[in-house]
Amino acid sequence: MESRIEDYTEIIPGTISTGKLHGYLLGSVAPRPIAFASTIDAEGNPNLAPFSFFNCFGSNPPILIFSPARRVRDNTLKHTLENCIATREVVINMVNYAMVEQMSLASCEYSKGTNEFIKAGFTPLPSKKVKPFRVKESPVQMECLVKDIIETGTEGGAGNLIICEIIAMHIKNEVLDENGFIDPKKIDHVARLGSDWYCRVNGDAIFEVEKPVKKTGIGFDHIPEPIRLSSVLTGNDLGKLGNTETLPTKDQIAEFVNGEGKSLFHENTTEEEIHTVAANFLKQNSVEKAWMMLLYFYQNNS
Repeated sequence: MESRIEDYTEIIPGTISTGKLHGYLLGSVAPRPIAFASTIDAEGNPNLAPFSFFNCFGSNPPILIFSPARRVRDNTLKHTLENCIATREVVINMVNYAMVEQMSLASCEYSKGTNEFIKAGFTPLPSKKVKPFRVKESPVQMECLVKDIIETGTEGGAGNLIICEIIAMHIKNEVLDENGFIDPKKIDHVARLGSDWYCRVNGDAIFEVEKPVKKTGIGFDHIPEPIRLSSVLTGNDLGKLGNTETLPTKDQIAEFVNGEGKSLFHENTTEEEIHTVAANFLKQNSVEKAWMMLLYFYQNNS
């Protein structure tokens, strides 16, 4: 059942079709990384298929979990799941933009025993510790042992959590930065959205948010009310201000106002103008300068 209450459409699982609920979930829980899973069946036939119910769940031991759900239309099992049950091995290959169309082709419902490496034009690489092949075109390939498989239900749409432990990882040098870590601008990830939609993790889609792990921000509740209720500053702007550990001192504010900030003030400077200037500083991640602008204005207009 769907009902519109105020500004929300309310969805109650079990009162709408599984297919429709599935669509809402895929549109809501996004973007999702893609596990391009390479397996073999009991007879040694390769299989390759993508799954976006997937993520990393620990580094010691290094654990990945992906979920080949039971097919909604006929409640049958995916070949990848059957292979993981039979062999307890899988290679998880990460997907980037250069291979996304081929990856999508591999998701076709081919008959059991079909080699998707051939169908989708991928190059199989022998793994070092498991039998399934790696995908040469993938920027990161992770050889895994299947530690456990957890059924979440027995009806169409139910998940099957395949818990994998990484025993070997292969990263292309071309996606590493000067410090030997993966550069998000080089790896060019793609992620899954709802329906036929994907997103490319590159260009303006990549941005940094400072992790508050080495300091404790003052929080929203310590931002003066006129700033907190600003019609100019956004929630993200206020989040940056609230992530400040200590506010500038009066001496620091005075030095800024008599120097770099001198041209930013005039006799009739309005609150909206100050908030706009502060917002521009925040866009440049100059949080301290934004605070100095705001604090100086309210110190002299209280």
